[in-house]
Amino acid sequence: MHPPDCPIALDAVVVLPKGVLVIVGVDLPDPAVKLEAPLGGQWKIDGWPLVSQDGAANPATEAVAAATAVAQRIQKMRAEPLPVSTVVAVGPFVSQVVQPTVDLNRGVRVVHPKPSTLLTAARELATSSVPCTADHAVKLCAILQTTGTPPDARMLLAEGFSDAVSPDLASASTMLIPKISAKPAADAGKRLPPSLPGGLPWRYLAIGGVVALILVVWLLALLPGDEKPADATPVPSTSQPTTVVVDGTTFVPKETKKDHDCAVQAFGDMKAWLIANECREILRATYETTVQGKQATVLVADLDVLDSSSATAFHKLVAAPGSGGVHGLDGKPLENAAFASGVKGGHVQLAFVVWSGGAGDTTLYPLAKQALRLPAAQ
Repeated sequence: MHPPDCPIALDAVVVLPKGVLVIVGVDLPDPAVKLEAPLGGQWKIDGWPLVSQDGAANPATEAVAAATAVAQRIQKMRAEPLPVSTVVAVGPFVSQVVQPTVDLNRGVRVVHPKPSTLLTAARELATSSVPCTADHAVKLCAILQTTGTPPDARMLLAEGFSDAVSPDLASASTMLIPKISAKPAADAGKRLPPSLPGGLPWRYLAIGGVVALILVVWLLALLPGDEKPADATPVPSTSQPTTVVVDGTTFVPKETKKDHDCAVQAFGDMKAWLIANECREILRATYETTVQGKQATVLVADLDVLDSSSATAFHKLVAAPGSGGVHGLDGKPLENAAFASGVKGGHVQLAFVVWSGGAGDTTLYPLAKQALRLPAAQ
């Protein structure tokens, strides 16, 4: 799988009741008795330095960067965070892996992937004090892959997730729920020189172990590590668009667009201000939602005006009645729209909402305020 904003493809991202594991596979040139794997130094196989094809001394660097990107993705999409840790799965075979204590404390494990080692890593790394509920696990999975069919919350309840909402999760005001295929891709990250033509059999065994771990999260309660469950991975159906939920209202994204000429996409006083001042780019996105059985169209825009002082000045202008607005992705404004605006750092956010068909009324203002928390880019 390849989560948005992640620098490399991953073998799997495992969402557990008390943490998230980012699993990246690394092919060694040969089986090893002992692998020395410091994050900040040269790896060695049975005492010999290990160097990748591009000359890098440490093949785990990209894995750690991928885990960081996954954590940032969760934070960016405003999901309640869980600890995000890294598992570097090495093969075709390693009898012993030596890691410095400081690397272990950073939440990184280098292991030969089999059910027992993966389950041990999960027990050590998934240690959140606030357990993840089944519904929230669906949301976390969906944030990391935005197409496909999401896992069923009822299935996750059967796998050991809780259905009780903790006080911390209940206080969250916004959660995003993209849809996901629960089937992990067998794509690997950057590889070291392979020694066996036609691919390495250990890789398939490793992925099987990962799937087993995903489906048997209750084994974290110290069940035997080598026990393998039957593969119950749900088969993805047709791809569906990301779904975004804000305060209980579901928004379905339709289109997004990025432009560097902000003024061309605006009209009225906003256009005049943007002509006279700098603006790096404007991001726009359209959504659809249903409220009380009626469908509404939403346009959100994010304008990067470089610094907070410019953003404050621009926001003061846009908040005034009759100051204009920005065009929709079809080049036309949403007339008679309910409007809301916000400012964050050097960015100004705008939201316009009309009933499908073009009519607008005051009942849409609360929806416009909710829409300010929608991402202007997917």
